[in-house]
Amino acid sequence: MSSKIYFGNNNRFSFRRGALSVASRLHYKIAPKQAVKTARRLFLTPAKGRESNPMPEGMVVETTSTAQGNMMTYKLGSGPTWVLTHGWSGSSNQFFPLMEYIAEVGYTALAYDHPGHGKSEGKEGSIPAFLNALDGILNQQETIEGVLAHSMGGSTLLESEHPALQGKPIILVAPVLKYWDNLFGTIEASGYSIKLFKEVIASVGREYNVRIEDIDPFVKLGKRQSPVVIVHDKGDRFAPFEVSKEATIYDHVTLVETEGLGHGRVLKSESLKEAFSDVARSLN
Repeated sequence: MSSKIYFGNNNRFSFRRGALSVASRLHYKIAPKQAVKTARRLFLTPAKGRESNPMPEGMVVETTSTAQGNMMTYKLGSGPTWVLTHGWSGSSNQFFPLMEYIAEVGYTALAYDHPGHGKSEGKEGSIPAFLNALDGILNQQETIEGVLAHSMGGSTLLESEHPALQGKPIILVAPVLKYWDNLFGTIEASGYSIKLFKEVIASVGREYNVRIEDIDPFVKLGKRQSPVVIVHDKGDRFAPFEVSKEATIYDHVTLVETEGLGHGRVLKSESLKEAFSDVARSLN
């Protein structure tokens, strides 16, 4: 499903929204099990992103086995490794221009497609599934220099307690830090049955044996000990910029503001390259 239903901000009433509200509630009342199955397919199936960036010369493409299945990985460059993790309905392809830059300045850029995304296995995606994939990728690394995460990839990263992340710098690009506020606000605005959506969340929790309600990227960000740089566009329509600004209450968080780049184009920006270079220099 498109990221718009997860990260949109359209609160205007429409006939379509009203019809969706009635239909989803009626479906859940008449055939609850079938309604949950349909809703899981609706909410947990990512849209296929456009792969518009050409693959850089020298890219090493491999599969890596994780608890979530085989994830497709993309590696470019040499030197200390930076792991790049994308968001909902995204793919590693979004990072290709940035990976070229990271390789040029003396590092290895390692990106991967999340479950159900890009060329990785799986049909569904969720934060627990993303987390299994991330930890599986980190398990394969002897050491990493840092992690760069976009959108929902940042929400997942902040939930990870993998030892490889301890003390490592993090760059968050257009992060969704107040995940539940964003998610439920958008679902409510869409008109879809909140009760049915909560049942989908509960089914994911049972499947992965986790307390989904404990997911709180903003709070987890505050508990990080390593430096965190956030690069966020003021006009982002999917991930609220003001929440990233609020995150600067934490002493270890620095915010880099951009304008006119939105949620996706910021990944190709000079501002992000400069932020990466600043973090890299601080490690030397």
